[in-house]
Amino acid sequence: MEDPTVLYACLAIAVATFVVRWYRDPLRSIPTVGGSDLPILSYIGALRWTRRGREILQEGYDGYRGSTFKIAMLDRWIVIANGPKLADEVRRRPDEELNFMDGLGAFVQTKYTLGEAIHNDPYHVDIIREKLTRGLPAVLPDVIEELTLAVRQYIPTEGDEWVSVNCSKAARDIVARASNRVFVGLPACRNQGYLDLAIDFTLSVVKDRAIINMFPELLKPIVGRVVGNATRNVRRAVPFVAPLVEERRRLMEEYGEDWSEKPNDMLQWIMDEAASRDSSVKAIAERLLMVNFAAIHTSSNTITHALYHLAEMPETLQPLREEIEPLVKEEGWTKAAMGKMWWLDSFLRESQRYNGINIVSLTRMADKDITLSDGTFLPKGTLVAVPAYSTHRDDAVYADALVFDPFRFSRMRAREGEGTKHQFVNTSVEYVPFGHGKHACPGRFFAANELKAMLAYIVLNYDVKLPGDGKRPLNMYWGPTVLPAPAGQVLFRKRQVSL
Repeated sequence: MEDPTVLYACLAIAVATFVVRWYRDPLRSIPTVGGSDLPILSYIGALRWTRRGREILQEGYDGYRGSTFKIAMLDRWIVIANGPKLADEVRRRPDEELNFMDGLGAFVQTKYTLGEAIHNDPYHVDIIREKLTRGLPAVLPDVIEELTLAVRQYIPTEGDEWVSVNCSKAARDIVARASNRVFVGLPACRNQGYLDLAIDFTLSVVKDRAIINMFPELLKPIVGRVVGNATRNVRRAVPFVAPLVEERRRLMEEYGEDWSEKPNDMLQWIMDEAASRDSSVKAIAERLLMVNFAAIHTSSNTITHALYHLAEMPETLQPLREEIEPLVKEEGWTKAAMGKMWWLDSFLRESQRYNGINIVSLTRMADKDITLSDGTFLPKGTLVAVPAYSTHRDDAVYADALVFDPFRFSRMRAREGEGTKHQFVNTSVEYVPFGHGKHACPGRFFAANELKAMLAYIVLNYDVKLPGDGKRPLNMYWGPTVLPAPAGQVLFRKRQVSL
């Protein structure tokens, strides 16, 4: 047997090097919550974070108000900037210091789940902000028309019989179809194969990012290639997208840029923007799937949460109907009419406050060494976020914060000078489901109108309740992610007197 002395010496040097690096790590000075910052032991805290993220975040929120703390994730530390002052600082810092896209990339693993091009050139963000949001009055009637047809299909009721519906699945189907009315138009938005692919892609992103985030940075490219479905999904999407793109290119070539019948939809906007970039069908399909993910994931979860609350509190149906019904009769299903539905708006905003999209928000990556105003030093490469869940459930911020109060925000809007401050789409350091500042979700205006129209239509045309004991299905939490109960059922019955 060979002398093991050299092996032992190498092992000792490796351990010593590891310990020295840990000792010199600038993040050591930031308090650790949920576990230890000692090598190896920190992974125990990271495992706790995956299942008990809310409790760990709350512990730090209560213990380090107005300061920072850090939590171990399986692949890295995340530093939580705690309190309104630091939250405002995070959103104000320029991208050269705290970068939004790099933070999103670390959080969602965009390179592997959505594609390298999406991460490097997110031009779809400007399309959503400039084209979709500004064009809302023009596209909304089509979206609402598609919503009404989709709701009837996916929540089928007859007579006075109650029908049990898997709420998450129905919400995804309805949102996918209504959103694609403005993404690809008719008849493609009703192509079930294409819609199934868009939904599969959305679910794959959520699943794949959870798996990839379990591995250290060094292994992410390998794991991403193995489990990432971005390339496979794009390949599947090309046969659906190619005929649409080719037909539009033929018509544009025939009629020119002044083509009077040129579609006013997401596919066309992407094609126009891609003309000066990668205009291949594959690149266009990839971008279209990305927009679908953004729309389907957050909107379907948000409306599912709201429907669970509505079914748990069916007594709220009547006041909502009394608000919605006269507005629809007088002004129709218009953006202006929905803007006057304060109680409906409040219901959705309160549901999002109470449940959230993630338990943290304003995720950023330090692109250079910086020092926050409280003295916390963040070396380049540090992931930073603010505590959404704990902020939204703080009695100092919201009275009786642990109570779901459907008309909380409509009462707040009734105060003098606060008519718009507390509407669904507005953000602040105290309300961050959509983020806050210049990087707040650009699609929230489209999503808000789509969700309000969907909820209003259901309120006017259905009775709802929960089966069994009538208790709301419990949310699922995995690390920072919040999901409404995937298997939750809601009972729907056709309203006997409806519009």
